Amino acid sequence: MINERIRSEMLLSKLTTAEVAARFIKDGDTVATSGFTPSGYPKAVPLALAERAKAGEKVEITLITGASVGPELDGILAEVGVIKRRFPYQTDARMRNAINDGEIKYADMHLSHVPQYMDYGFFGDIDVAIIEAIAINADGGIVPSTSVGVSPQAVKNAKKVIIEINTSQSMDLEGIHDIYMTQKPPFREPIPITKSGDRIGTTYIPCDPDKIVAIVETNITDKVRPLGAIDEDSKMISKHIIKFLENEVTAGRLPENLLPLQSGVGSVANAVLGGLVDSNFTNLTCYTEVIQDSMFDLIDAGKVTVASGTSFTPSEEGLKRLNDNMAHYAKYCVLRPMEISNNPEVARRLGVISINTAIEIDMYGHVNSTNIMGSRMMNGLGGSGDYTRNAYISIFTTVSTAKDGDISSIVPMASHVDHTEHDVQIVVTEQGLADLRGLSPKERARVIIENCAHPDYREMLVDYLDRAEQTKFKHESQLMDEALSWHARFLATGSMKK
Repeated sequence: MINERIRSEMLLSKLTTAEVAARFIKDGDTVATSGFTPSGYPKAVPLALAERAKAGEKVEITLITGASVGPELDGILAEVGVIKRRFPYQTDARMRNAINDGEIKYADMHLSHVPQYMDYGFFGDIDVAIIEAIAINADGGIVPSTSVGVSPQAVKNAKKVIIEINTSQSMDLEGIHDIYMTQKPPFREPIPITKSGDRIGTTYIPCDPDKIVAIVETNITDKVRPLGAIDEDSKMISKHIIKFLENEVTAGRLPENLLPLQSGVGSVANAVLGGLVDSNFTNLTCYTEVIQDSMFDLIDAGKVTVASGTSFTPSEEGLKRLNDNMAHYAKYCVLRPMEISNNPEVARRLGVISINTAIEIDMYGHVNSTNIMGSRMMNGLGGSGDYTRNAYISIFTTVSTAKDGDISSIVPMASHVDHTEHDVQIVVTEQGLADLRGLSPKERARVIIENCAHPDYREMLVDYLDRAEQTKFKHESQLMDEALSWHARFLATGSMKK
C-alpha cells in the first residue's frame, strides 16, 4: 500500500504521474539525482523527460549524480540530447559516445569532491533533485533505496524535490542507511567515525516537505550490470594479493584481521575480493563505496562482520539474492552518503587497504584509470583517488595485456595519469606483484617489469629502460620520442608488438 510508504496525508496529495512531475524540470536546469553504480537512481521521471524531447521540445540540462546510473537516466537522456553537461562518473555506452564525440561536456571528478561542490555552490544553483526512495516520513524525511550517493546534498541544496517511491525496492532497506552531512568550513568538525560500523546519523535524508513538488510511484527495477565470470587471471591476481597480505601480517605491519578493505567497481575487483572467501582471514571489515556480490559471499562465509558503503552494486543474480535476503544482509551493511563513504579523513583514520583497477600502469608506477590511449574516456576516476592517496596500503590491479595480447597494460609512459607514483604502493597483475614502497624510480621500473609485465613485452620494456637510463637524466628516465610510440603503434597497426 502506497500510504504505508508515504506517511503523511499532505504528502499523499502530491502523488502524481511521471509526466506531470517531469514538467517541473525546465530548459537550462541543473538536476541532481540519486543513484550510484547503477543502483537507486530515478527511472520514471527521466523517461518522461525524454518523451518531451522526443516530441520536439527543447529541454537541456546539467546532470549531477553520485556515480554511474542506469539506461533510464544516462542512456535515454544522452540519446535524445537532453544532457549537455555531466558530472562526475558514467558507464553508459550512449553517454560515453556522446562525451567522446564532444556532444556532452563532461568533467571527471573525485567523488568525494562532488558533495562539497554542491554545498559550496561551485555547480551554481541546484534547480531540481530527483530521488528514488522506499518511503517518506511524515516530516518529509526521505528513506533512500539501494544507494545514497549525493542524495543528501541534492535534497539540501535543491529548490525543488521530486521523489520516486519505488515499490520494487524492499522495505527491509529501512534502517540500513546512516545519513550524516558535514558543515561548510570554517564550521566543519571531525567526522566521528573510528570503526567501519559506527553509526553517526539518521536513517533518512532530512527534507523540508514544502520543497517536495511531486511524488511518483514506480516499480521499475535497477538495471544492474552483469559481473564477468571469475577467470584464471583474476584468480591469480587475488592469490598474489592474499599472499602479500599474509606476509604483511607475518611482518607485523597488519593485524590478523587486516584493516578495513576498500575495493573498486567491476568484475576484477569483485573477483579479487571474492578470493578472500577461501583465505584464512576472518573478522574482516570493509569501508568502501560499493557492496558487490563477493561481499555477500564473504558475509555468508562468516568472514566479514561489517560492510560500509554508499550503494549496493550487485549483478543481476546478486540483486535477486540481495532482495531475497535483504533482512539478513542489512544486519551487516551500512549505506552512507558518499561524502562520508569516500571521505579522505575517514579513510586515513581507519587505515583503509585500497584495491582499485587500472587501465594501464607505466613502469614507474603512474596509473591511468580513465582514458583509453590517453584520449578516449572510458568511465571516469570514480572514488579510486579518494582512497588511494589516503590508504594505509594502496593497491592497483590490471591484467597484464588487453585486446588478446595486442596491448600491454604495463607501458613505458602512461598515456594519461590519474594516480601518480607518489600514491601507488602495490601493482598486481596475473603475472605477479610489485611492492614499490621505498623504491626509487629506477628500482620501481625494474620490479614492475620483472614481476608484472607479460613475457611477450618484458624484453621490449627492459630494452627501453636500458636505453633510457643511458641518457643524461638519471632519475626517472624516458625516451620522450619513443615513450608514447607504444600507443601510436597500436593505433597504426592494431598491436603494440614490434
